[in-house]
Order: sequence, then structure tokens, then C-alpha cells
Amino acid sequence: MKTLISLSVAVVTTFSALASNQPPSISGDYLEVRSCDVYTGYCFANSEMGLTGREGMLVWSVREGTWKGVKLDGLGVIAVVHTDGTLGDLKYEPRSGDAVLIVDNKADKKQKEALADLARTMAGKLIAKTVAVRSEPIQAKLGVCSKGGCASVTAGNLVEISTSCLSAKHDVCGNEETFYPPLSNVEGAYPVFTDVATFTGKGLDVTWQISGKRSAFLASFSR
Repeated sequence: MKTLISLSVAVVTTFSALASNQPPSISGDYLEVRSCDVYTGYCFANSEMGLTGREGMLVWSVREGTWKGVKLDGLGVIAVVHTDGTLGDLKYEPRSGDAVLIVDNKADKKQKEALADLARTMAGKLIAKTVAVRSEPIQAKLGVCSKGGCASVTAGNLVEISTSCLSAKHDVCGNEETFYPPLSNVEGAYPVFTDVATFTGKGLDVTWQISGKRSAFLASFSR
């Protein structure tokens, strides 16, 4: 009996080790922009809390891989969110609101369904209430400059985002830090400067233009 137990433990241990070494089924780059600073000091964060930061845009740009058996290489999906309060640390202050999903118009029907499901899985409760799904040509170039802070995203006439690197000139309080975590489960996130971020679509009862804020993250994702 002891031998059988030992063998069972060995099999489970070996299986777990092999599973942990399996490559992810899908991976890509991520950009997030909010209407409040994410890299900031307490003086600015407290002044924005409850007053702004209710809007956000989350971009997943797939480099390669499959989602639930559907190949999504080179495709993208964007979640545009409007909530009832400041988007903050979701662990302590969960938010949910209305979301518009924008899927890549290069995708076929199955790929569009998979892209929407990927976004819902990655963002969870934040986009649980999807009021519309749009199909638009998505162009995404993320982390393209030498310091990795430059990005540009367009989705037809609905979304335009441009970011650049943060530097010492963006420190105002003198005690700036990454005040909020990203809204999605991502890897290696770092804050970047929002040159412009606009949403002009329908479905959220609000449009916006954000400019000149320390309100964006770049990162990677894998599942």
C-alpha cells in the first residue's frame, strides 16, 4: 500500500511539473487607458477619487495563439467601459458598469466570438454588462519606441489612443508612484503617458477625450 501511495504522489508531482512548463495557449500585448491618473501621488489621486476615472479602455492585441480552439493570431479586441465610480483597485473596490466591445473586423464569425469571450474572461465583472459589440478595423502598435512607452491604437472612427514614455517632467507631487494596478490580469505592467484617448461611439451615453494624463498602462498577457 505504501508503494502505491508513493507512486501516486510521484505521478501527480510529475504531471504538475509538466503542466507548469506548458506554453500559454494565447499571448499578446495589452494597453489600458483611464480617465484618472494611474501613476500619481496621493494629493492628485485623492482629488480625483469619486469625481473622475469612471471611463476606461482596455486593448488586447494577440500576437499568437488560440482561444477555446479558435486561432486568433494578429487580431485584437477592445473593451470600452463606463462605470458608476472611479476605477481603482478592484480587489478592494470592485466596479461594474456598461461596456462596448469592439472586435477586429478581420476576424470571421468564430474568431469574433472568441475575441469577445477572451475580453470577458480577462476583464471579468468589469465588463459583465456588455451593451453592444461592434466590428471595426483595429490597428494596434504597442510599445514600439526604444523605451517601450509609445503606442497607437485606432478602431475605425470609434477609438483613437496615443501614448508616450513617462519621464521626470511628469512628476508633479514629487512622490509619484503606480497608485492603481491594471484592471486586467496582465504581466509586466508599467505606466505610460496618455497623449490622447478618445471614444466617440454609441451605447454608453457618454463620449470622451482624454489628453495629457499619466493614465495608461502597457503590459503583456498570456493564458
